[in-house]
Amino acid sequence: MAFDSPASGLRRRPQLSEEVAAILRHKIMTAELTPGDPIRMDETAVELGVSVTPVREALLTLRGEGMVDSAPHRGYAVCDLSRTDVEDIFWLQGEAAARIARRTAGMIDDDQLAALEAANERLRAAVQAADPAAITEAEYEFHRTHNRISGSSKLAWFLQSATRYTPHQLYAADPDWAQVALTSHERLIDAYRNHDARAAAAAIGLQFTDGAARLIAHLQTTGIWQKCH
Repeated sequence: MAFDSPASGLRRRPQLSEEVAAILRHKIMTAELTPGDPIRMDETAVELGVSVTPVREALLTLRGEGMVDSAPHRGYAVCDLSRTDVEDIFWLQGEAAARIARRTAGMIDDDQLAALEAANERLRAAVQAADPAAITEAEYEFHRTHNRISGSSKLAWFLQSATRYTPHQLYAADPDWAQVALTSHERLIDAYRNHDARAAAAAIGLQFTDGAARLIAHLQTTGIWQKCH
């Protein structure tokens, strides 16, 4: 999550419909597509350079998530996205991440701490290089490394499912967000070094409260909620 276009890098493989869904999800979450906007399968297929089939499958997935709706003879259109929706999405992510962090604080060892530190340094290097694609990948790898340490495979799966609504590309292009991420990671690692479960939960929660605030601020500038109401 060229980096300027979410459509870049599409390849023909079995999960192509998931990639199409991710692109459309990003556009909806960032108000590039706003409530009521139609999503036409033929046009979307041409735009993304794919056949209609993965677009149709992606739209069915998004309809199941309540992100688009369909009507006979009218096709698909974007559903409302409220401020409460955004707050709830990040609250859910934050609660799951905090539980994982509290659990990890009681079991992490020196080698695992070193792995987290190395992952954070890779993120720092990507930030210094101002490479949004590398930032997105490094941030993902940090959290994947973190979640594996806890052994909370099912909870980590739910968290990963929830983070599909996070517009990673929007954040990766924001230098202020990157600094918050690095600071959050540093505080988390320090908390783990001290086996402080409360501090660990607070440190990781910082990213989710910050992420919600940044996305809400972005959406306010788009006029999406004026359109919803």
